[in-house]
Amino acid sequence: MQTFALLGAGFIGRVHAENLAAQPHIRFARIFDVDPARAGELAALHGAEPAAEADEVFADPDIDAVLIASSTNTHADLLKRAAAAGKAVFCEKPIDLSLEVARDAAAAVRAAGIPVMMDFNRRYDAAYAAVHDAVQAGEVGQVELVSMTTRGPSLPPIDYLKVSGGQMRDQTVHFFDLLRWITGLEPVEVYVAGAAMVDPAVAEVGDVDTSVAVLRLANGAIVQIDSQRRIGYGYDERIEVNGSVRMVEAARHRTGFVNHYGPGELRTNGLDVGWFERIRGTYRKSLDAFVDALEHDSRVPAPLEDGLRAQIIAEAATESLHTHRPVAIPEGL
Repeated sequence: MQTFALLGAGFIGRVHAENLAAQPHIRFARIFDVDPARAGELAALHGAEPAAEADEVFADPDIDAVLIASSTNTHADLLKRAAAAGKAVFCEKPIDLSLEVARDAAAAVRAAGIPVMMDFNRRYDAAYAAVHDAVQAGEVGQVELVSMTTRGPSLPPIDYLKVSGGQMRDQTVHFFDLLRWITGLEPVEVYVAGAAMVDPAVAEVGDVDTSVAVLRLANGAIVQIDSQRRIGYGYDERIEVNGSVRMVEAARHRTGFVNHYGPGELRTNGLDVGWFERIRGTYRKSLDAFVDALEHDSRVPAPLEDGLRAQIIAEAATESLHTHRPVAIPEGL
């Protein structure tokens, strides 16, 4: 029975708190947030105890693991403190918006030898997992062409975009991770074209809301990832992997599959209204995988190194977006 503490009681912290409380193989003990009232309210809701300071969590010998769901600018520091305290970590992405800061935190984690899993929860979407399994089993043959789509229903607030790190680091990064995980291949080059199509204020903060990234994989295969912040028909994610033998696809995720036929008409189901509705269940499955790894003393499925690699790709993609040139993706960490 692992004892957990939650660091961060905002929106995503509340999602994780619900899953921690429902997980049968852990004891959900403590919650810390910079807003004590918010931590107290969430702790009372789930039978945990609020912590006045993060130090209380790291100094508590009964805490085996921490779940980091606080603001992005705190992740690296909390990772290093967890490493010093010998606590296992389940961490929201990214490690930090600065690649050098992220590398420094990763070095501390490696030196301490603590298990750390990044919450790349889309790996636990049933359709994406089926695509991964098919590709890894050799069903498609040699991977030759990959198409990926990530499209959201509404533009986030401009204040959020100012601190998000940009579309490549904030939105497309999930698909950089999925690309590596599904194909087992490393991207070696990226070119990105983007534009602010929704609101000129997006360009004013140095970001885009619509983009296409073209990547070349180590075996020569070509990848296209199109990303949109705002579409008019719901929330849309898709993945297609075409190989030398056949193709496998995770299609648009409809809310249902009932067709209603009438004279001259057909009514059917549309897409989820937002990203959270589409992937909510994957947060629970991702946490379950982490707990299972701790219980069996096995390697976590999405280690910190995977977070670094996705971030390195996102850095190169961001550089390409702003220079309008292809950028080689560095090897290693």
